[in-house]
Amino acid sequence: MRNLLKPHLRILMFTLTISTFVTIADLFLRAFQPRMSEILGPYVPLIIVNCIIICRAEACASKNPLLTSIIDALGMGAGFTLTLCVLAAIREILSTGAIWEIAILPPGFVPWAAMRMPVGAFITLGLLLGLVNLVTKRKA
Repeated sequence: MRNLLKPHLRILMFTLTISTFVTIADLFLRAFQPRMSEILGPYVPLIIVNCIIICRAEACASKNPLLTSIIDALGMGAGFTLTLCVLAAIREILSTGAIWEIAILPPGFVPWAAMRMPVGAFITLGLLLGLVNLVTKRKA
């Protein structure tokens, strides 16, 4: 499949493949090993995030010299950290109306239950990407 895909789609396909198998493993653990699933908690889904970072680093490192690869890895690590923090903050605010237990939204706010689930990350990321595209198009 690797040879059939355009280079910019490879990371997406790697991530999708890994996400599928990690999700299957997570559901299997929940169904047949609930105690183990409880102990592992959020660590199994974090495998997907780590794979995105590793795939991106590999894509750069395979085509560039060492120093460029190190600088790229540090930049990507900082970028992913910032992105995950922004996504988490938005999800926290929309799922509870507060951040770090400090109320941000008015008392009548109805929490969005979906923001507590994995789908909340995808919705938030999609909305942020749409916002970035809108701002970029308006600047052009």
